[in-house]
Amino acid sequence: MAAKTVVIGGGSGFIGTALSNLLCSCGYDVVIVSRIPGSFRMTWSELEQNGLPKNTLAVVSLAGQNILDMKRRWNSGFEQTVHASRINTTLSLAKAIEKADVKPSVFVSTSGVGYYPPHPNKLYTEHSEGGKGDYFAELCTDWELAAKLPADVGTRQVIIRSGVVLGRRGGMIAQLYLPFFFGMGGPVGSGQQYLPWIHLHDIARLFLYSIEKENVEGVLNGVSPDLITSKEFARAFGGSLWRPALIPLPEFVCNMLLGSERARMLTEGQKVIPQRTLELGFEYNYPDIRSACQEFSPLIYTDDLRGNNIGR
Repeated sequence: MAAKTVVIGGGSGFIGTALSNLLCSCGYDVVIVSRIPGSFRMTWSELEQNGLPKNTLAVVSLAGQNILDMKRRWNSGFEQTVHASRINTTLSLAKAIEKADVKPSVFVSTSGVGYYPPHPNKLYTEHSEGGKGDYFAELCTDWELAAKLPADVGTRQVIIRSGVVLGRRGGMIAQLYLPFFFGMGGPVGSGQQYLPWIHLHDIARLFLYSIEKENVEGVLNGVSPDLITSKEFARAFGGSLWRPALIPLPEFVCNMLLGSERARMLTEGQKVIPQRTLELGFEYNYPDIRSACQEFSPLIYTDDLRGNNIGR
């Protein structure tokens, strides 16, 4: 039987690592497109010159500069870097699909819940309007447009608007673990803002689900069905570590560290539900914040992200 190859653009981060390991455990060959050459990798220039590998079943776009990198000052130059790292790489993958002699079956691209304007109470589904009004909403609009293929290409398309991905190996939890472990954690700002989130294993499984299920297409909200606030997250995470979580991070400190526009990602929130995701039959392994925190809170963390605890 011919090999089933999945090409992941920008798959070197912790989400890409989880997805790669899950795909390999399910019998797929994985090729990572990145700036760094290596085994089972190709560079972006090689993709442009040589096209997609043979037997490419699916293409996944995960590339993008970390927006919350506090080592980088939020200014116009960094805004352009964040934009280009998402748009240009997604365009490159889309062009490679168009040029392929044998088209992949599916193209799964990433966007974010920043597509929806921050609001204290409004409930957003995949059908809600958004994509304009601030930098992040417009970034998501451009990101999704970059992934759009002509109808005659014949490749099924899925866009996953991801919430905050929670997992021990990276992202927000990697930054918060030690402060919470030493009892210094707490909510951000007022703590009343909603935090759209998803467990690392579930976002990896949602990408796999989108690849394997031929009825899945269009926009999916990559968030948990458990609607929580920043205060509820802090309480659950602190509780899983048997620590208090009472020390808030004031809004003005976030503004100083990140810049006021970027800090809005933490100090304001969106109430997002995965309506279409659930309607299409996806089942969460970690549907609530307490079970998620229990998974990534142990001091000695044994999950090697090779599919052992991820499953289909």
